[in-house]
Amino acid sequence: MKRCLFNWLFLGGLLLAIPAGATPSTQIWNPSTDIQAKGAWHFGIDDYFTVEDRTSGGYAFPTDVGLTYGLLPGLEVGIDAMLPQNLPGSGLLFNAKYGFPEGEVLPALALGSYGLGTLPGLTDMNVIYGLAAKTFPLGRISAGYFTGNAATIGADNKGYILTWDKALTDKVWACVDYASGQSTLGATFYGFSWLFAPNTSIIFGYGTYNNGAKPTVTTQLDINI
Repeated sequence: MKRCLFNWLFLGGLLLAIPAGATPSTQIWNPSTDIQAKGAWHFGIDDYFTVEDRTSGGYAFPTDVGLTYGLLPGLEVGIDAMLPQNLPGSGLLFNAKYGFPEGEVLPALALGSYGLGTLPGLTDMNVIYGLAAKTFPLGRISAGYFTGNAATIGADNKGYILTWDKALTDKVWACVDYASGQSTLGATFYGFSWLFAPNTSIIFGYGTYNNGAKPTVTTQLDINI
């Protein structure tokens, strides 16, 4: 599945923080070791919003509309647009990931980058990460490390990733997804997806942020083309 993440926070019409970014194939919040097959296209629409209204400090991130393509075996590339936006230029974000699938003994491995923007201090999160994942009877465990541009995501710009996910039935998938640190990437998300067509699913999730920002609900539509 392709799940994009971002963290664009507007308040009172001013851009306070822009982090997080467009990503390759992901869990709910963090990248995963999954990679689109060669020649495969994936389309995603992700929304994040608070339950509270704006008069109570609520907010919503711009909608992430993303497209990912399997360029070569083990290599995918992607582009995301955050809409609507309030930026003095292009808000497009790019990503790429290379990896190996899980073997009988060896874990899946992935190395990638996301949030590659063109606006210094606004969209150039330039996150680099590495992940390893292994499937056990109770689910798949993913662990990894990330680092990004401190000028964009915050001074605490490094952290680790720890995720559990599992297909509970042929239609239902569940996940708990954590990233450490006080940057705009530090968060914990809980959620599940429902596969309502052979190539289409939707995620329903809830996330809390390590920096104290109000929790958000997320819905993420994923379509394999």
